[in-house]
Amino acid sequence: MTYEKQLIRFMNRKNYVPLSAQEIAQHISKEGSEFKDVRSDLRCLLRAGRIVKLPDKRLALPKDEDHVAGRIIMNRRGGGRVITNDIKKLAIEISSNSALTAMHNDRVLVLLERKLSSSRADGMSAKVKPRLRGKVVKILERARTQIVGTLEKTRQLWFVIPNDPRISHVIYLPGYRFKGKIKAKRGDKVVVVITEWPSKHNSPEGKLIEVLGGSKKLGVDVESIIRQYEIRSKFTSKVLSEAKKLGVKVTEEDLNGRVDCREDIVITIDPFDARDFDDAISVQRIANRRWKVWVHIADVSKYVTPNSALDKEAQRRGNSTYLIDRVLPMLPEALSNELCSLKPNVDRLARSVEFTLADSGQIEKVGFHSTVICSKHRYAYEDALAVLQRPATNDKERMIHNANKLAQKLRKARFRLGALNLDMPEQKVLLDSKGQVREVNRLENDISHQLIEEFMLMANEAVAKEIKRRKVKALHRIHEAPDHEKLDNLRAQAILMGLPAGNLANQKQAGKFLESLNGHPLEDMFRVGYLRCMKRACYSTHSIGHYGLAKKDYVHFTSPIRRYADLIVHRTIYQSQKHKSQMLEEVADHISMTERNSSDAEFDSKLVKLLAHLQRQIDEGKLETYTGLVTEVRSIGAMIDLPELGMRGLVKRLTMSDDNYHYAPERGILVGRLNGNEISPGYLMQVQIERVDLHKKQADFQVVNSKFSKSKTNRRHSLHQNFSEKNNKFRQPKKTKRKRK
Repeated sequence: MTYEKQLIRFMNRKNYVPLSAQEIAQHISKEGSEFKDVRSDLRCLLRAGRIVKLPDKRLALPKDEDHVAGRIIMNRRGGGRVITNDIKKLAIEISSNSALTAMHNDRVLVLLERKLSSSRADGMSAKVKPRLRGKVVKILERARTQIVGTLEKTRQLWFVIPNDPRISHVIYLPGYRFKGKIKAKRGDKVVVVITEWPSKHNSPEGKLIEVLGGSKKLGVDVESIIRQYEIRSKFTSKVLSEAKKLGVKVTEEDLNGRVDCREDIVITIDPFDARDFDDAISVQRIANRRWKVWVHIADVSKYVTPNSALDKEAQRRGNSTYLIDRVLPMLPEALSNELCSLKPNVDRLARSVEFTLADSGQIEKVGFHSTVICSKHRYAYEDALAVLQRPATNDKERMIHNANKLAQKLRKARFRLGALNLDMPEQKVLLDSKGQVREVNRLENDISHQLIEEFMLMANEAVAKEIKRRKVKALHRIHEAPDHEKLDNLRAQAILMGLPAGNLANQKQAGKFLESLNGHPLEDMFRVGYLRCMKRACYSTHSIGHYGLAKKDYVHFTSPIRRYADLIVHRTIYQSQKHKSQMLEEVADHISMTERNSSDAEFDSKLVKLLAHLQRQIDEGKLETYTGLVTEVRSIGAMIDLPELGMRGLVKRLTMSDDNYHYAPERGILVGRLNGNEISPGYLMQVQIERVDLHKKQADFQVVNSKFSKSKTNRRHSLHQNFSEKNNKFRQPKKTKRKRK
């Protein structure tokens, strides 16, 4: 018998005063034999941060003592912010001196200290929430148990420099010798566990448990990332055995109670290198100028049942992780690439949403069905785009053309309601057989992507509304409003560059601003700038809406092969499973963390390959020239975006040879003392790699002498032209003569 709920209710009473564990046990149970169970449950609640121990060892609920439990998102300065599952609570800022020994994504207990005032820079009337500050008083749960880094040595001591730049301390290996089974040499990538770390003012001590090999050895870079983020790369024999027992094809018994859609023209559209196909569509013209649209999603819930080995493993992983050279799937390949994957010309089970749409794209009717389908064709995005760029020649191509027309109507309607156009080109890094960068391709979010995206968004919203109608608990995909202070800074930057930004805290005005950037040279810069103002989407048991999509109700439903949240939603809608609030809250916290973890790992896997590519240029003396767009100016120099590589870098002020620059903080630009040159956000410069720091994962670039640097006639050459909404033309800012002192 568990007493956790009873204990929480008891401590939540209005007349409760903090009591000792013994006193609480006496109130809960009169039987002495049950005291042990009550005290055990109290310890569990303490470890989970659901109750706190006061200095006098009495126990209370966190909210009564200004304590909050949450996950800490660390920054490179050693501080961070703590976020919680409670959507009503603000993020809590933690300084580097108040973080104890917390590491990124750890679950921590925080004592609130005070609220910080936050005022608008321009005095506009939009409400600005105060900020909270606190200090970490306890590490409740480590997100990682292992640290990956580079083995180094002083005269007397061996130590490890962590790969993660957010860990500022080196890890000492006391007593380490080249003895035993584990042998490593200086410069090797290794895995260690921390054995002792009493204070952030002291470096931790650890034990070496695995040697990955030399940093330049093929595959070690990505293997290091897999270990660093503790992503599970192998499935247990029990999980694989359970997947194998499910078979390889749909049986006649599986078809009972399902709508048969195998005769419909069903297609999939995915990236060219996709291996799992979890969504498919079908579009049919029906009477009275209406459309029947089916969104078919792979039926994973049929095969992955609650509390099975497959289910527990999927929940533990939370999602699939897509690294630069491999996929670490949430489910074994027997399911993710075969039995659940909507491959062409084979029967597959699906959970489907049936829409009846007016010719305008207005939704008139929605139905939810369990189906069986047989995909007629698998299109890559490039194939679908080619179809849309020529007249249709068969029924499948005619359907793609019709689907595109409907999708564009849905897209326009979505933007009219306030959705933000934050679509950004993706940089696809391709590797050669040696694991080195071969080329970087820019993938645009064209109409073939938008076709699928709009139908998936429509299905996600329809399912969310059905969950709300049924009044059942589920996992919602939420996205809060962006940080107002950051929006103010972005607006000020836009005004400096002659762009009419309006009030970016107003969603519709922000949408108009982003729309006005179409075709502007600074389009990518300000879209990225706006994205950096936004909070990261996450999962919650509460439906507060999705800010970026301007949807009041939103869930993830369309990718159950690669997201555990979608699997939970499938069970809720199609199997009417009821989930306990506490369980859902724990799952929401866990999969929000695994999603952040995977996103960081995916970014790092791409970055390490690009940095290695740049380091080879230095080593071989074959420097390539890139066009860098200045996105931010600091006292140290100019931060630049490199669209050709899909990464950021720094050009240090002191390395710029065309002028003697100083930083003008009031204008946020670099100004040349000799020639009056100005470097501000929007400036284009030709650069080459100068230095790579593989530990900090940073790259410094230097300006290449060109027509943009020393030419007096181009001393103010920049792409921050004023944009005229009336004639859609660019105007150069007026040149101002430099006054002599």
